[in-house]
Amino acid sequence: MPFIKRGRWKEVSGQVNSGLARNMSEKISVKKRKKLNGTIIVTYRCNARCSMCNRYKAPSRPEEEIGIETIKKLPPMYFTNITGGEPFIRTDLKDIVRELYKLSDRIVISTNGFFTDRIVDIAKEFPQIGIRISIEGLEETNNEIRGLENGFQRGYETLKKLVEMGMKDVGFGMTVQDRNASDLVHLYKISDDMGMEFATASLHNSFYFVENRNIIHNRPMVAKNFEDLINELLKSNSPKKWFRAYFNHGLINYIYGQNRLLPCDMSFDTFFMDPYGDVMPCNGTKDKEVMGNLQKMSWDELWNSEAANEVRMRVRKCNRNCWMIGSASPAMHKYIWKPTIWVIKHKMKALLSKQPYSMYENRICCDYRDGRISKEELDECSTCEKNAMIRDGLSERSREDLVTGIRMEN
Repeated sequence: MPFIKRGRWKEVSGQVNSGLARNMSEKISVKKRKKLNGTIIVTYRCNARCSMCNRYKAPSRPEEEIGIETIKKLPPMYFTNITGGEPFIRTDLKDIVRELYKLSDRIVISTNGFFTDRIVDIAKEFPQIGIRISIEGLEETNNEIRGLENGFQRGYETLKKLVEMGMKDVGFGMTVQDRNASDLVHLYKISDDMGMEFATASLHNSFYFVENRNIIHNRPMVAKNFEDLINELLKSNSPKKWFRAYFNHGLINYIYGQNRLLPCDMSFDTFFMDPYGDVMPCNGTKDKEVMGNLQKMSWDELWNSEAANEVRMRVRKCNRNCWMIGSASPAMHKYIWKPTIWVIKHKMKALLSKQPYSMYENRICCDYRDGRISKEELDECSTCEKNAMIRDGLSERSREDLVTGIRMEN
């Protein structure tokens, strides 16, 4: 029998008890009204100089960015992530949050934490909001990767102020790569001591970045640091951290270029919207996949359009095997029994061992260690394209500004 969430079970039971009176069109309308998981990219402008995305090289034009009227057209959501670029560059971000709270149960803003006063100001008005500050390692490593002078200190001080204000949903976000993997557990322990969330991602590529040349070179070293983090998470008394351990187990699987642990349902119950109002399944595709533009259509027209269904067909055939929180978290909730079994197994192991998890539970790690697969073969499984054309997701007008600016500099 397929798994049915508790709320959905009540709905199904009600249909049965009423003599199955609803026809297929009515069932479809019910599905249309279900809450979605949404990520809103409010700008491509950024004050950081991060080496892994280089988004600052291709900013959006402020006058082209989505406004409040487009935000109002979004569907009901159970979770919304506001991101960029750097979202706090937008001076009307508070107005955007205010509108989104009419539509969403929970909102988290991803930021580099540099604009402390603006972040504190929005937190005062919306104390229930979540803030995730991207910190890519300890001070020297973070500042080198993010290209922001005093970036670590500014982000850390912002986090401290938010905690002092009594905010509960606050934490770090770290994109792990060769240059910062050794800082992974250190940062986790800092966040744990401060009572904060700790989110992780692996170095990856997409059209959303200005370049597609990101690749992890020393996979065993990076995986070993993830292994250490997973064991720290499994030691905790927090069920949430146990499931984060499973997510990080999936990141090891991802950096070795293997199939996802769980199916990807992006574009079915989850979406991204860029600064121009283009709605996409995610930000991990090689090319920009557009389901429709919310500035030109209503949400129902867009979500049920032929273009949206064509994108969904391509998503079902997607071979990029992304494992980012935006796609993995909804899947972990939808297919909850799989991570639950993994968690139970490893918590039982934790009763007998201080190291209940090993990266070599992933067969591919053993194959690489034992020489059955080469580094070159694993590199071929990655999304790195060293000779790729730049796919930056810019509008034509924003790209014209970029080209004009480059010409003027030369």
